[in-house]
Amino acid sequence: MMRLKLGRAVRGAVVSTMAMSLMASSVLAQSVDLSKWSPEYVRSISGTEEYDTVGHCNGIVPTDYAGRLTFWYQGVFEGDPEVMRQNYRDFFEAFRATYPNIVLEEQGITYNELLDKFRTALLGNAAPMAIRLQILGGTEFAAKGYLEPLSPEDVGYSSNDFWPGAMKAVTWEGTTYGIPTNNETMAFIWNADLFKQAGLDPDSPPATWDDVVAYSKQISEKLGVSGYGMVAKQNAGNTPYRFMPQMWGYGGGVFDEADAAPTYAEVRLNSPESKRALQASYDMYVRDKSVPVSALTNTQADNQAPFISGKLAMVISHPSEYARMLELAAAATGTDKEVADKVVENMRYGLIPTGPDGKRAVVFGGSNIHILKSEYVEGGKVDEQAAKALICMWTSPEWSLKLAWSGSNPGHLGGFKTKWMKERLDTIPFLDVTTSMLPYGIPFPALPQAPEIMNIIVPDMMQNALTGSMTVDEAAEDAAQKVKDLMGGGL
Repeated sequence: MMRLKLGRAVRGAVVSTMAMSLMASSVLAQSVDLSKWSPEYVRSISGTEEYDTVGHCNGIVPTDYAGRLTFWYQGVFEGDPEVMRQNYRDFFEAFRATYPNIVLEEQGITYNELLDKFRTALLGNAAPMAIRLQILGGTEFAAKGYLEPLSPEDVGYSSNDFWPGAMKAVTWEGTTYGIPTNNETMAFIWNADLFKQAGLDPDSPPATWDDVVAYSKQISEKLGVSGYGMVAKQNAGNTPYRFMPQMWGYGGGVFDEADAAPTYAEVRLNSPESKRALQASYDMYVRDKSVPVSALTNTQADNQAPFISGKLAMVISHPSEYARMLELAAAATGTDKEVADKVVENMRYGLIPTGPDGKRAVVFGGSNIHILKSEYVEGGKVDEQAAKALICMWTSPEWSLKLAWSGSNPGHLGGFKTKWMKERLDTIPFLDVTTSMLPYGIPFPALPQAPEIMNIIVPDMMQNALTGSMTVDEAAEDAAQKVKDLMGGGL
C-alpha cells in the first residue's frame, strides 16, 4: 500500500495554521482537540471511542415511531468508487431496520442538478420534507424562509461536535437551519512518473500556483500530454472548488471571505490579486495550451480517463480519486492495463500549492441536512419526528463517517474517534493528506447569493477569459459588477 507521509515542516504548518484559525475561535469541539490537529493526532484518536447510534437516536425518536418521510439528498458522483454506493445502500437499509414503521421515500440527485430541481419544487410547493444539500446551498434557502430552524442539539448532539466553519455555513442571522453531515478538503494529486519524464522532481508537487503553470507547460512541451487538469465548466460546483483555492492563494477572493473575520462588504473579484489568479488560468489554457482543451466543459470526472491513461499529470481531488483509479485500472485490459497500473503506482498526494506570498487555501466543503417548512412540502405537512429520526442517524459519528468513507470526512467530529476511522486510515492511501488540508479550509461566503456567485458568476468569468470573449481584466471587472448587482448595488 502506498502512503505519502507529510514532512515535519508541513506538519508544523498544519498545527500552526490551526492554532491561528481555530484556537482564535471561542468554539472548540467538546470531544476533539482541534488545536492539536495533525496526521499524528488524527491517528492517535481513531478507534478510541464507541457509539451506540440506535440507542442514541431511540432517545430522540423512539424506534417504534410510525410516520412518513420524503427525503432528497446529494447522491454519489458517477466517478465515485463502488464502496461509496454500497455505504449509501447500507445506510438506508439500516434506517429501515431501525425505524420499520417510518415509510421513507428517498431520492438521490446529482450535485449539478440538485439545487435547480429543489428551487423548482419549492416554487410548486412540492419539496421533500427533508433534504441534504451541498454546503453553499443552505443559506440561500434559509434566507428565503423555506427552512425550519434545526441544530445539532435538536437531535441530541452539541454544536461543539462539529467544525466551527461548518456551523457557520448553516447559520443565517443568528439562527441555525441545518446540521453538517460531512466536511471535506481536497489535495493536489500528481503522476510521479510523468514528472520524472519531464525533468521534474517526481517526489515533490509544485510548491506554488506559479509553479503549477510552469510545470504544466514543461510537461506539455516535453511529453505532449496535458499538464494540469483544469475544470471550468459553467454551472458546475467542481469549477469553484478548484479555482477558488487558486484565487485565494494569490490573495484574491469574491469578497473578503479568506480574511480571519470576513464582512462581505467589499467585492474583490476585480482586485489585482484576483486578476492574477485568472491570468494564471488564461496562461495555461490559452497561452501555453498545457491543459485539456475540453476544460471548458469538464468536471473532475472527465479528468479521470486521461489521468489513468497517463495523458494528464496533475489534478485536484479527494482521497476517493485513488480508489477510483484502482477500479479503472482493474477494468482495463492489455496494454491499457499496463499503463493504468503504472499510473496507480506513481500516484502521489500533497498539499494544495500556495500563492506567491505563501498563502495556502482550499475550499471547506461538504454537505448539510435540513428540514423544510410544511407550506412548501408536497401534501402541506412535514413529519418532523420522522425527519429527526433520519437526521439523527445520518449525522451520528458512525454514519457521518461511513457516508463520507472515501471522499470526505465525518461532519460529527466524534467520527474521527470511531473504529471505522482507524480502518479508513489503514486502508485508504493519502487520506491523512486530504484530512491535513482541513485547517486551510475556507468556507464559501455564508450568503444566500453564494450559489449563484460560485456556480454561475465565477465559472462565467473563467469562460469569458478563456474563450477570448473578454480580456482577463474585462472578465474580472464584469464578474465584479455582476456580484455588486446581485447584492443589490450596496457594495
